[in-house]
Amino acid sequence: MPTSIALISDTHGYIGKDVLKHVSDVDEIWHAGDIGNDETAEQLENIGPTLRMVWGNIDGPSLRAKYPLEQVFIADGLKVYIIHIGGYPGRIYKKAKDTIIKERPQLYVCGHSHILKVIRDQKHHLLHMNPGACGVAGFHKFRTMLKFDIANGNIENLRAIELGIRGKVKMS
Repeated sequence: MPTSIALISDTHGYIGKDVLKHVSDVDEIWHAGDIGNDETAEQLENIGPTLRMVWGNIDGPSLRAKYPLEQVFIADGLKVYIIHIGGYPGRIYKKAKDTIIKERPQLYVCGHSHILKVIRDQKHHLLHMNPGACGVAGFHKFRTMLKFDIANGNIENLRAIELGIRGKVKMS
C-alpha cells in the first residue's frame, strides 16, 4: 500500500479549510518551513497523520526549538531531505548542497520561494520539489501545494493542487 503525502510550505500562520481538506486524507504531512506561529503548528499536529516539519526564516524561537532546520529520513524506501531555504537545481545554496552531497537523497524538498516547482536534478540524481505557498502572506499570486504517493521508493500520482488566488481567500 503506497504512503500518501501532502507537501505544504509557507503557511505564514494561516491554514485554510481548503488546505485542511487536502491534508486530512493522507498518511503524512510534510511542511517545508515558514510555519508562522505555534497555533498553526498545533493545528497541523492535531490532524493525526505523521507530521514532518522544518522551521523557516520567519519562525520564532518556540518553533525553532520544537522543529529542526532540516530533516533527512526514509519514507517507504525513498530517502528524503527537507530544508526551508535551499535553492533549485543548478542554484542550490551551500548548506543544502553539502547535505545533498553527504546524504544523497532521492527527493530534495524546500520552500521559501513561494513558487511551485518540480525539477529533475541530473547532477545530484534526485527530484526537487517546492510546493509553493499555501498561506496568504507573501508575493505569490496563487496558493499551492503538492500531493503524491510513495511506493517502494518511487513517487507516484504526483499532483499540483491550486488553492486559489491569494488575495481572494476568505479568512473565516
